[in-house]
Amino acid sequence: MISLAGRDILQSWSKFVLTGIGLGLLIGVTLTMAGVYRGMVDDAKVLLNNSGADLWVVQQDTQGPYAESSSLRDDVYRALLGLPGVARAANVTYLTMQVRQGDTDVRAMVVGFEPGQPGEPGYLVAGRHITRNHYEAVADIKTGFQLGDTIRIRRHDYHVVGLTRRMVSSGGDPMVFIPLKDAQEAQFLKDNDAILNERARTAANPSLNRAGVPGLLEAIQSSQNANRNVNAVLVQIAPGATAEAVAQEVRRWKHLQAFTRVQMEEILIAKLIATSARQIGMFLVILAVVSAAIVAFIIYTMTLGKIREIAVLKLIGTRNRTIASMILQQALGLGFIGFLVGKTAATVWAPFFPKFVLLESGDTMRGFVAVMAICALASTLAIRAALRVDPATAIGG
Repeated sequence: MISLAGRDILQSWSKFVLTGIGLGLLIGVTLTMAGVYRGMVDDAKVLLNNSGADLWVVQQDTQGPYAESSSLRDDVYRALLGLPGVARAANVTYLTMQVRQGDTDVRAMVVGFEPGQPGEPGYLVAGRHITRNHYEAVADIKTGFQLGDTIRIRRHDYHVVGLTRRMVSSGGDPMVFIPLKDAQEAQFLKDNDAILNERARTAANPSLNRAGVPGLLEAIQSSQNANRNVNAVLVQIAPGATAEAVAQEVRRWKHLQAFTRVQMEEILIAKLIATSARQIGMFLVILAVVSAAIVAFIIYTMTLGKIREIAVLKLIGTRNRTIASMILQQALGLGFIGFLVGKTAATVWAPFFPKFVLLESGDTMRGFVAVMAICALASTLAIRAALRVDPATAIGG
């Protein structure tokens, strides 16, 4: 039996291959979109892992520090250390901003931490950890910074003394770690003009600048300029204790909000990136529809180009099932070539994306099944056209 699919591919192999490449690039985009979503989820999990925390204590009635703004006094950790089941507790600040190096700005999450406490980068790929109280930084290599570089955060310059890898925010921004006191100043301290204006307003207020109370104005101004806030307290649980039990104690007695690892992961994945996930899902649906339309059009066009051959097959008694199988084979072959091209393309260009693209083998297998199913479905239009061919066409004029 003559293989109509193989014969047609051999006769017009260049058209078939070019069509497969075009379809493959579209499939590559689809796999990349799925990889972007997987990368967002992985970024969220990496953020939690890098914190080294079992429990996140934040401002009451907020879902901070990653999903919402949160502000705590930096002495809260002392009260938490006295709770049963708490092994370690440390302040931390998070601030997403533009970090300047020379004339270039890099968007990064600036993390303020205490050396040797939760929140410190877990490992370095080059350099050393921060050893001074001020003006040293450890940066993720994704920032493009090198050891010895001088970067500017707000009004101060910092020297990059260490480099780490895969330390990113939930949005994929690389992290820059600096001492907690510097981070508090960068996040909460007002600029010089604002400080001068605030001092002038305070001095002009007669209730705050009383002639008979010496030192009152200076005390008030000093308290206004103090940086005593942090975004969260990272808590590590002692062996034998459970994070949920400690969290309940925090909520009950300290009037704060506390989240366990499971709860924080749900906030990041189910809420923070939910909109992006739905948007990516819509793109995947659109790309699937476009892919199906392309395959249907190409296979239908190829089928119309060999109407006489199909009529001859019918004339010599070939069953409709055999003819349909031949067209289906051609559609699946086109999908197979397209998938190989798409998987190769997605693997090649994924490292160049600004966001982390995670191509999982499970998604690859599901993508292959989906491509084959789409191609099989798209071939039905051409199969219907082939089955309606009149055998008399083979001997017609």
